Amino acid sequence: MKAYAMTDRGRKRQMNQDAVYYSIYPVGNIPNLFLVADGMGGHQAGDFASRYTIDNLVRLVEEAEGNNPITILNEGIRQVNGLLLQKASEKTGLAGMGTTLVAACAMGRVLCVANVGDSRLYVIGKEDIRQITRDHSLVEELIQRGEMERGSEAYHEHKNIITRAIGARKDVFADFFEVSLEKGDTVLMCSDGLSNMVSDETIWKLAAGRQDLKEVCADLIEEANKNGGRDNIAVVLFQLADDEVREW
Repeated sequence: MKAYAMTDRGRKRQMNQDAVYYSIYPVGNIPNLFLVADGMGGHQAGDFASRYTIDNLVRLVEEAEGNNPITILNEGIRQVNGLLLQKASEKTGLAGMGTTLVAACAMGRVLCVANVGDSRLYVIGKEDIRQITRDHSLVEELIQRGEMERGSEAYHEHKNIITRAIGARKDVFADFFEVSLEKGDTVLMCSDGLSNMVSDETIWKLAAGRQDLKEVCADLIEEANKNGGRDNIAVVLFQLADDEVREW
């Protein structure tokens, strides 16, 4: 397995509130771990929320018993949500903070994914790109109810309103997904600073089949900035070796 991650402030923001983490080696009882968080809140709050969430989730995974990644991530997300709420209550400057989160762990060829908010995970194959996560956003809820068309003026106006986040309320519910990886697949995790600035088709063209993940990260961030760079940009990429694409 190989991986690379990169964040960038973008061209419009004064601060980088995105945070990333990856380990291709075991973290506690799971064989690897990949995380992206996109913080929100004034001043230092968003930066604190994303970094605090990632640091504490890694710690909770390291301390967890059992070896089921879905169980471990679900309990870790529940606990870190409570910890973030507690921190927000202790310091006025952190009140109202929160963060998105997308997490992944590969168990052989089976990829286990959790997400809260609108940061995304894609699987990029030789022929196509698939968005695995579903955005927890107002526009996606309206689309599902048939009350909004994707790509409409109203869609773009309200696209950044998220309906679920770590630290937003007492109870948080992550969505979980399992997907089988194939030889040659690249997994991309990103904040909306990439997905709002670069089309899925362009992401596929820039990433499909390429082996130098550091260069791919840089090219994706460059493209997002070239298109306006209106938000912070976070990118995590990883690939399994051919002999790792097997049944767990």
